[in-house]
Amino acid sequence: MKAMLCKAYGPPESLVLEEVAPAELGDHDVRINVRAAGVNFPDVLIIQGKYQFKPPFPFAPGAEAAGDVVEVGAQVTHVKPGDRVIANTGHGAFAEQVTASARRVMAMPDDMDYVTGASISLTYGTTAHAFIQRADLQPGETVLVHGASGGVGLAAVEMARAMGAHVIATGGSDEKLKVAAAHGAEHVINYGAGPFKDRVKELTGGKGADVIYDPVGGDVFDQSLRCINWGGRLLVIGFASGRIPEAPANLALLKGCAIVGVFWGAYTERDPAGNAGNFARIFDWWREGKLKPHVSHRFPLARAADALYALIERKVTGKAVIEIGA
Repeated sequence: MKAMLCKAYGPPESLVLEEVAPAELGDHDVRINVRAAGVNFPDVLIIQGKYQFKPPFPFAPGAEAAGDVVEVGAQVTHVKPGDRVIANTGHGAFAEQVTASARRVMAMPDDMDYVTGASISLTYGTTAHAFIQRADLQPGETVLVHGASGGVGLAAVEMARAMGAHVIATGGSDEKLKVAAAHGAEHVINYGAGPFKDRVKELTGGKGADVIYDPVGGDVFDQSLRCINWGGRLLVIGFASGRIPEAPANLALLKGCAIVGVFWGAYTERDPAGNAGNFARIFDWWREGKLKPHVSHRFPLARAADALYALIERKVTGKAVIEIGA
């Protein structure tokens, strides 16, 4: 099989497409013919050695895949050869085949295409955990979504609306914010128009947002603490800005708010049943047309480096996907 390999830490152009042998299949593993692989910011970090998990060399990046089961280990019962599945692989999905732990593999809805399947797991899985388990989001609350045209941001816009919340979206350009508005944001704020905290307070009658979804960090996090409602929840999703912020404890005290970490990967290991329940809701919302994963860029496997640069250069709205199978 062909795989896009990282043999030493470096930029995307250091990846090489090579023929490799499939990984050995364990009793609790599933081997999948990959039809599509989602492209995510951790893929950029993992090839640079900046991610919390560091696979041994050589490895293929790619944390999510959709495809067809080829073979299953002796202890695997929930999927069988021929099944269409979604896999959260951690790494390895930028390849014609991937071998994943069975607990990271789930059946894909019959009417879902592979590109959608490769776009839905990380972004919507993270967001469901953030809103359901971490924020206890309630109908009628106001959610402020940062980076709203990105993968997790756009998922957050849609899911907040599906859960009956009002959505204010922020982003770096009017063009990208049009995408957020098309997916359900009721108000949009361009970062370039000045501090967003004042506009958020204006839109919420001076109260501030009840839940803030922050995959950006840095200055965005700093301002968020100044436009959060009493009892609000600031969800720490990631640090796309590159700066990990530090929170003044006095603001948390004065606002009566909570700063809540969201680590979906760890949650899936600690509560697989809860994660399965989240995905049952995600798939129901998708069937109802409330969630519509947006894919702005598609690439063949040989152009995986271009896919990663599209992400780095902020050209992507929603998701970029690598199409692999015919």
